[in-house]
Amino acid sequence: MHHDPSLGSPVDPAVLARIRLLPRKPAAVRLAGPRVTLRPLDVGTDAVPLFEASDGRPLTLGDRGVAAYDPDVAVWRHMPEGPFDDVGAMRASLERQDAALDATPLTVTDTPTGRPIGLVNLMSNDPPNLKIELGGIWYSPVAQGTGANTEATWLLLGHAFGLGYRRVEWKCDSLNTRSRRAALRMSFRFEGIQEQHRITKGRNRDTAWFRILADEWPAVDRLLQVLLDSR
Repeated sequence: MHHDPSLGSPVDPAVLARIRLLPRKPAAVRLAGPRVTLRPLDVGTDAVPLFEASDGRPLTLGDRGVAAYDPDVAVWRHMPEGPFDDVGAMRASLERQDAALDATPLTVTDTPTGRPIGLVNLMSNDPPNLKIELGGIWYSPVAQGTGANTEATWLLLGHAFGLGYRRVEWKCDSLNTRSRRAALRMSFRFEGIQEQHRITKGRNRDTAWFRILADEWPAVDRLLQVLLDSR
């Protein structure tokens, strides 16, 4: 059949067949690495330790420790919600995330201790277009800078591309320089700023968009393994 370039390139039928296999709400999954383990969020079990990991109190994890900190600055400033006044407010936020029709939250735990240290979401799931976002990501200050985020992202990317997704997205507040640096360090490609994308906590949010495509994944996989081995 003649291909009309004005209509865009055709998609392989084998790729299109994957669409029928992917639910709108991502299936819960457990992914384990030497640093972190990702498992389905259990609101009843996880609300208290996640609150305690992000509310500003001094923390220790193995031989690593952090003094009291400002939870807004260290964790929540560029997130849609938080910091939370109490465990009940944290629990309500987790319940909202768990109830999303196109997203599944995963608790990130420290593999050696099993202690919850953060949260990630497989979200904005769009099976008809074979794309999904890694978002709603935060880590306790005691886990920041340890390679936890890199390993969790590597596990999630491998999972998503293994399911047949063509595109994995990373979005963040354009003012969130820490998240933007992390995306670039992990080889997400910057696609631009969507201005006035959202209103968050009563202020305008311009959103920075990043992505990795399926045909880029093998090279990114190798790079992320090198980054993890170097830590």
